[in-house]
Amino acid sequence: MTSEAQDPTTVIPNIPKNDKKRIVIIGAGFAGLKLARKLSVTDYQVVLLDKNNYHIFQPLLYQVATAALPPNAVSFPLRRLFHSSSNVLFRMAIVKKINKREKRIYTNLGTLEYDILVLAQGANTNYFGNENIHRYAAPMKTTSEALYIRNKIISNYERAVNIADEKERKPIMNVVIVGGGATGVELAGSIAELRNTVFPKDYPQLSFQNMRVILIEAGNTLLSGLSEKSREKALEYLQRLGVEVMLNTMVEDYDGFTVKLKEKPSIETITLLWAAGVKANLMPGIDADQIAPNGRMLVDEYNRLIGEDYIYVIGDQCLLKEGKFPNGHPQVAQVAIQQADNLARNLKSDLKAKPWSAFRYKDLGSMATVGKKMAVADLPFIRFRGFFAWFVWLFVHLMAILGVKNKLQIFINWAWKYLAFDPSLRLLIRPRYVKPSKREWLIEDRDYEL
Repeated sequence: MTSEAQDPTTVIPNIPKNDKKRIVIIGAGFAGLKLARKLSVTDYQVVLLDKNNYHIFQPLLYQVATAALPPNAVSFPLRRLFHSSSNVLFRMAIVKKINKREKRIYTNLGTLEYDILVLAQGANTNYFGNENIHRYAAPMKTTSEALYIRNKIISNYERAVNIADEKERKPIMNVVIVGGGATGVELAGSIAELRNTVFPKDYPQLSFQNMRVILIEAGNTLLSGLSEKSREKALEYLQRLGVEVMLNTMVEDYDGFTVKLKEKPSIETITLLWAAGVKANLMPGIDADQIAPNGRMLVDEYNRLIGEDYIYVIGDQCLLKEGKFPNGHPQVAQVAIQQADNLARNLKSDLKAKPWSAFRYKDLGSMATVGKKMAVADLPFIRFRGFFAWFVWLFVHLMAILGVKNKLQIFINWAWKYLAFDPSLRLLIRPRYVKPSKREWLIEDRDYEL
């Protein structure tokens, strides 16, 4: 990067000024990307910023982590989406702070002025203030983190097969997942299937009866957003796969080798996967009275930041109290997509001097898959479990993926896994050491709130 680009007072180059209103969208997750696509081919200039140059389909990251899908199948290049949209510009940038008074944002590339600012940076892993867990546990919110988990699990067994002492092998083979939401349940089920059917063929010298897959949840149930019968069925499926489910269990600490539990025996493992919760990403420049105690930003019924006229917040970052949701909407993809849709309609209406519509969330239901032919689905008018729920889950997620090529690639991988149950992506591709002078642009930046 040039010294001019590093100067925080330098304007980001090659973004033309014209007579169109400029909408700057920070974040290309479900909300930000949906909004940018809806505003393409309009009389707005749209500038989309994200720290990656691709969109991540997070619901399938666990399949990247367990070698069922390649990373490119759940990641889609952003620039490709806007080849025919001359009014949408993308920049790979990290936003450091905003200046509301001057209507300007500061990034690692320089500054950028806006007429309308939309924050859609989503949420990050919540470690609940435990620094040791933050340091030693493995989260799964990005493609890089999913690949790290895949490498971590595979390298564990490449290491274990060369250790003679069974007692020394066990902590290397054990996998502990914390968090009983959809991510934790799907991750635990997928790892258990690998343990049951795949790893014994890869490492016949190891006894996988010694490998424990443990799912820990602080609450008294899994998948708290689903119906009681679906929660019970998901627990039954996990236990059928051999997952040890520990409910009402609090993780107190982790030193990279021992998981310390409250009032229960500790567990030895070098692999702790953390899926226990999320927290909204912070943005320096937002006032304290505009942020709820849980870190989400307070917005009105139009997703406008409280006290502001030109800043909007959509997706996991915002807290909108509405009717059945006095504590805000769930931090799930459907909320983000619907908020982006509504804001796009309102911004288009603004161009025609038409009135705006308040946001109203329509719950389309929830689903979770545990393993092959094992899933639960709670839709608005019907609830079902088992093979049909698994099939519906596959279809819904396949249709939600961007790009025909990605859909085809995922379909082929799923079909092969169903027929042979032998995922072919168990590759240990370790990152090459990058010299400090060459790390910029090649190494993923640390989260800016750390």
